[in-house]
Order: sequence, then C-alpha cells, then structure tokens
Amino acid sequence: MFIDVHCHLSFPEFDEDRNEVIGRMLDAGVTTLIDPGTNIETSRRSIKLARQHDFIHACVGLHPHDLQENADPSLFDDLEALMTDPEVVAIGEVGLDYHYPDYNQHAQEEAFRTMLRLAVKHDKPLVIHARDAWPDTLRILREERSSGLRGIMHCFSGDLETARACIALGFSISIPGTITFKKSTLPSVVQDISIEHLMSETDAPYLAPTPYRGKRNEPAYVRIVTQAIAEAKQLPLEETASKIMENACQLFALKSPPTSLS
Repeated sequence: MFIDVHCHLSFPEFDEDRNEVIGRMLDAGVTTLIDPGTNIETSRRSIKLARQHDFIHACVGLHPHDLQENADPSLFDDLEALMTDPEVVAIGEVGLDYHYPDYNQHAQEEAFRTMLRLAVKHDKPLVIHARDAWPDTLRILREERSSGLRGIMHCFSGDLETARACIALGFSISIPGTITFKKSTLPSVVQDISIEHLMSETDAPYLAPTPYRGKRNEPAYVRIVTQAIAEAKQLPLEETASKIMENACQLFALKSPPTSLS
C-alpha cells in the first residue's frame, strides 16, 4: 500500500473528476493521502474533503505565494482556529520561496516563524516548502528549534548536504515525481539517506512523474515515485512502500490503513 503525503486533491483542478481520480488512486493501491492547505480558503477545502473520506487527511497552511505584505494578524488567528479541527494532521504548507524576483523576504520570514510557533503550540508536524531559499530556511529552523519542531521537507530539491541538515533538525525528506526526470539528482540523494527518513508524494496536480510529465499529476502516480525510491535504495517495492507508510503514520499520528478498501 502506498501513501501520498502531499497532494492538492482539494484544488479546483480536480473539481470535474475528483471521484474518478480517487478511484484510480485506490485501484493503484494508494490507501492514504494528505491534502495540504496554502491559505484560508484552501485549508477549509482540505478539511471539507478529509471529512468526506477516511483515507484523506487535512493540513492548514499559508504558502509564501499566498502571503500579502503586512499580513493582517487576524489571518493567523483564523488559521489557528482551523488547526484545532480533528481532521487536521499537520501545519502546511508553509515556508520560503525566493524563485520569483518580487518576493518579500521579511514578510515571508515573519509568516514562516509564526506558523512554526503555532505548530509547536498545537503539537503538529510541519509541511515545509523551500524553493531557492535553503540557507534561510535552515537558519530559521535552527533559530526556532524546539523539542516539538518536526515534519517533512515537501518536494525536496536540495543536495545531500542539505538533506542531512534537514534530518538533523528533525525533518523527513519527501520525494516528488521529479526523481524520475532524466537530469534529477534525487536518486543519488535518496541512495545515501536511510529509508527511515524518506516520504513519497506527488504534489499533484503539479510535477507529474515520467511518463506523464507535462500532464496533470494525480495521487495514483505516487506508486511511480515509490518505485523510483525503491530502485535508488535497491530495495523491493513492497518493502519500500511499507516503510514509507510506517514513517508517515508515525509522524502524522495516523492509524495504519486497512488491508483493503471497499
């Protein structure tokens, strides 16, 4: 059985055929899915979807691209209120993104720190987004480090040294479909990381793996990602999937999935 620890199934891209996507997911053996929020609206959608399906779990987050300069403090009050919902298993996605030239570093950092502190307050793991911002991401995590800080580095794009730094801070490395791309360096990173620190994700509807690259991604394809992890680790697929499921259930406090789904 497979798990997709980061899939935006609640996003509008799936509104027309969400039930069919879920059907293909279950047919592929993907029995558990975590749906992250990126703002108030998408966090609410994530919770609503999780209420409809026992095998889907919600996150409450504020993506750096959804952050306004000088964010109203009430925004974080509203997000915190959502964090207490029983469907919410993590805080995310949150983090830093310096990819586009008009980013506001100060606003992103302040929001990131606020969300880190709320995660500790509510004893929830984090789903962290870091794009072209690894030095500051690691610096902030070190400065905000506490006994309750933990989570995953979503859609990991760093090198082995960065992965080891994240693991030392208490974070697992979540591998997306980019591991299947020809020029990807992720197979060599995965090869040198213990399976205990690895997760599998699609980031659907984005970043579909080969052979679906350029098309809409969907959670069924996490099986392809897990197969690529297994090949990099030189482990059987079943063993790899089982260990990743175990890692995720432990981190996100999930019940082990049933052996079959009706």
